[in-house]
Amino acid sequence: MQILKIISRLMDYPTAVLQENQKELISLIRAAREISPAMREKLVQTLNAIYSEDLMDAQENYTSFFDRGRSLSLLLFEHVHGESRDRGQAMVDLMAQYEAQGFSINVRELPDYIPLYLEFLSTQDDIEARTGIADVAHIFGLLKTRLEERESPYANLFAALMQISGVTVDEEQLKQQVAGEERDDTPEALDKVWEEEAITFGMGDNADGCPTQMSGRPAVAKQPIEEAVHFVNAASNS
Repeated sequence: MQILKIISRLMDYPTAVLQENQKELISLIRAAREISPAMREKLVQTLNAIYSEDLMDAQENYTSFFDRGRSLSLLLFEHVHGESRDRGQAMVDLMAQYEAQGFSINVRELPDYIPLYLEFLSTQDDIEARTGIADVAHIFGLLKTRLEERESPYANLFAALMQISGVTVDEEQLKQQVAGEERDDTPEALDKVWEEEAITFGMGDNADGCPTQMSGRPAVAKQPIEEAVHFVNAASNS
């Protein structure tokens, strides 16, 4: 499902390659039949909102949403297991799912990084891809609502995913939940997090657990920039 790969790229850290290929991406979005015409235009609006400005500004805006606080983390299991050890086993299980389907990732990548998960689903047949999104639709719905509350163009990406999944969520309930949440991306909230997290040198209590990070991105970029060019050009072969 090519549209999942496009959403994956738009959800990832902004790059010069995508900025230079906006027209090609718009054509691919408008050719996607898995989402409605109205949703296609929303994705085009999101693309333009991200890449119509200076790239450094786009990257700073991205960081302001996804790298400050955990409520908008792009790590799936952050929203399911938090810091518990169950998260480590969930990582192992997801990695095994990738390997069983012949999907290889860098050994230092976190398998639950949402753009990576979407790229994996884009390689599966439509039914499996939709099921994979439906399995985490409650998380996507919550992220969509939080991004809407912050007036972020990235909310449209999760709206498109919800449409592809076919899952219906109680939007009013989600809005009420989000409205009652305390923001975790303020300077005061971030200072509190860093004060509470002990700095450990060497092997600490979390040695057997799963690595965590404030940033939603993997510790290492998913792929060289030139691979993104291949993604754009290869669409005509799909």
